[in-house]
Amino acid sequence: MTETKTTAISGNKTKKIVLASLFTALTCIATSVIQIKQPFSLTEGYINLGDAFIILSALLLGPLYGGLAGGLGSMLADIFLGYMQYAPATFVIKGLAGILCGLFFRYTSRKVTSAKWNVFLVILAGIISGVIVTSGYFLYEGAVLYGYTAAITSIPGNVVQNLFGIILSSLLYPIIYKIEDAI
Repeated sequence: MTETKTTAISGNKTKKIVLASLFTALTCIATSVIQIKQPFSLTEGYINLGDAFIILSALLLGPLYGGLAGGLGSMLADIFLGYMQYAPATFVIKGLAGILCGLFFRYTSRKVTSAKWNVFLVILAGIISGVIVTSGYFLYEGAVLYGYTAAITSIPGNVVQNLFGIILSSLLYPIIYKIEDAI
């Protein structure tokens, strides 16, 4: 039985720190550049593409570095965009989403040799990430910021954002995975 290459980027610690920094910046930029205000939400939420880079960082860097990159990048976007009240929760919610997404992918993709199955696992990992993000913001907005009646109005926008993240990461993952050895 031949061993398949690992799904997370392998290499030394310096390489992972550099790539985690890159994914932190990409997550922040993807969150900041395209913002669509959630039209029916009573909260301050907006739809963005940052979740795709949280998923990708978790899949490529593993749960620890990927979770940190996703949490920090998203938190920095909140700070830069003037959503300071969200920054601490965003770090925890998006970081946890990256960690759990990365853990799921690490343990389910070890025996996968088919690119189609890998994309399927990317989608499942993205769904896990989306559930964490949607439920995390619902709980934070409901318990801390606006109350649960207002918080429930942000769920549809968060689900749409999750779907964009899953689609984009599913499209980008096979491309990045193929060039992993060049990184």
